[in-house]
Amino acid sequence: MATVKEITSESDFTSTISSLPASTLALIYFHAPWAKPCEQMSVVVSTLASTYPANAPIQFLSVHAEDLSEISEQYDVVSVPYIVLQKDGKALETVSGSDAAKVRAVVEKHAGVANSDASKSGLPPAQTVTKRAQSAVENGTNGTAGGTKNLAGYAPSATDPKTAPEYSSGEPTSKEELFKRLGELVKAAPVMLFMKGTPSAPQCGFSRQTVGILREKGIRYGFFNILADDEVRQGLKEFADWPTFPQLWVDGELIGGLDIVREEFENDPEFLREYSVKSTGSPAASSAQAQTA
Repeated sequence: MATVKEITSESDFTSTISSLPASTLALIYFHAPWAKPCEQMSVVVSTLASTYPANAPIQFLSVHAEDLSEISEQYDVVSVPYIVLQKDGKALETVSGSDAAKVRAVVEKHAGVANSDASKSGLPPAQTVTKRAQSAVENGTNGTAGGTKNLAGYAPSATDPKTAPEYSSGEPTSKEELFKRLGELVKAAPVMLFMKGTPSAPQCGFSRQTVGILREKGIRYGFFNILADDEVRQGLKEFADWPTFPQLWVDGELIGGLDIVREEFENDPEFLREYSVKSTGSPAASSAQAQTA
């Protein structure tokens, strides 16, 4: 039966991918040990691999998303678990999250059903999943449940930020309306972080590291959990002309992602100092109690 190959280096990944026949489907599984959903997905991927014979035209590869960050950047991995299905060097489909049924469905779509009975191996049957609306408590917001007109404001410290307004009705909006909303969101706080998850529970390593930097520097900031609103998540990529997350915005202007934020602080110790909780008379301090409906 097929097994999951753990990729140990960038050169290992390159040689493995280049050695695959053009007809072979590669399942590339990005994971991180700190992410609880990866524990479940690792079992799913291993179990799914065992349903295929060793000579099947499919290769299962496991990549540590943070240790091998250049590979992660190559595939625009901004959260884990994340799966890429690739053939002949071209990505066919991706799956973000820990939906085992969805993973099985896309593998069977591109590789065919395994000869063995996958249902006996503990894999759930393929199914259509409809994402339910998250409550304000789940989103970490301080407004009403259902994501309607939540209040936003500054945190008294960088360790306790507040969310930006989340007031999507769930109805499709025009591009003009979406961009107007995004223009308001990026200015909801002088320093705004658009991230996967919340500062207390980041859902990707890059978001976790960015939060850690802001916390270390004592920066006041607002945040928006893009996992709670796919319209914002997709729209902001075009609005910002920046395809990945997290994104840090200052006074309505995009600074960039984790690498740029880290570089800015390394090059300029005074970067964002006016937004520090230790700064007096700064925009951050003077607006500490501001709220937006």
